[in-house]
Amino acid sequence: MITWPGTLYGMAALLRSRLTDWTFAVPVLAVLVLIVTWGRNLPGPVIVVVALLLGGAVLAAVHHAEVVAHRVGEPYGSLVLAVAVTVIEVALIVTLMISGPEKTQSLARDTVFAAVMITCNGILGLSLLLGALRRRVAVFNPEGTGGALATVITLATLSLVIPTFTTARPGPEFSPAQLAFAAVASLALYGLFVLVQTGRHRDYFLPVDSQGQVIDAEEHAKPPTTRAALMSLGLLLVALVAVVGDAKTVSPTIEAGVAAANLPHAFVGVIIALLVLLPETLAAARAARRDRVQISLNLALGSAMASIGLTIPAIAIASIWLDGPLLLGLGGTQLALLALTAVTAVLTVVPGRANVLQGGVHLVLMAAFVFLAASP
Repeated sequence: MITWPGTLYGMAALLRSRLTDWTFAVPVLAVLVLIVTWGRNLPGPVIVVVALLLGGAVLAAVHHAEVVAHRVGEPYGSLVLAVAVTVIEVALIVTLMISGPEKTQSLARDTVFAAVMITCNGILGLSLLLGALRRRVAVFNPEGTGGALATVITLATLSLVIPTFTTARPGPEFSPAQLAFAAVASLALYGLFVLVQTGRHRDYFLPVDSQGQVIDAEEHAKPPTTRAALMSLGLLLVALVAVVGDAKTVSPTIEAGVAAANLPHAFVGVIIALLVLLPETLAAARAARRDRVQISLNLALGSAMASIGLTIPAIAIASIWLDGPLLLGLGGTQLALLALTAVTAVLTVVPGRANVLQGGVHLVLMAAFVFLAASP
């Protein structure tokens, strides 16, 4: 009799605080705008408003994912954020492919490859650089990070390299049977990694100190309550719906802007990847500044892994209803960049320690990828 009114009061207080919080207001407003603008030709000012709400919904999504992640702890936290961002990426790819199949035959390849390059060079390099600037050497667990990197390289090779050399189809694409195998293999590898990360070898993915010892959990802030985490979970779903829908609304403007700038149409995939991985980049940078480089690397490699391991199966299923070929094989320049990234990342990860040089090398590779994507 005493607990029930108190519970109602607590829920009401939490709701009132949420109503004045931008992370609550922006996703709800973005969904409302989506409902009003869906299927209409919009003038320029409205497109700007939708784009701003899209960016706000992305940031709100990562905030709520981090709240949920803080509640469940590491390495589950990095997994929640990586999966949430990948859901956004998959939805954007599918919606764009449905809206213009004749222009998007290689969109999945371009976006997934861009995600791999951004995570394995941009986010990873930035994390190592920030971590090394903090205490001269960034320290992480080579066993967990090495296993994650090996999984990413395998997934990228199976899904993006092998199609270039298969002979079942005339172009860089899989046959239906080959695509089905790649999808099942990608999903199986990703699932196996998740089991290892969250179960048998969970300690491999926890942050460590300069002596390689796992950092105690009490050094982190107090976790949110279960009620707050559940509310954030609901708002995360709302934010994801807003991101997917509003991105579909502004996608013609993105494609028109790329064409007006005389950039290759493949650059659309780079923009999508940069958009959806912006939250991951911010989260990884914050973790690295707190001397939690392992969490940053979990985010980077986990996002790359989820991008392939979840996107390829989703695209394989969507291809049943999509017209035209699905081009997955990389070109010569892309293959060279992927090979260089793989070799460099292995040399970076094996020692379990990195300085500003390793971070700088990966950031230069990231810059080379963006430049060559714009000027192939």
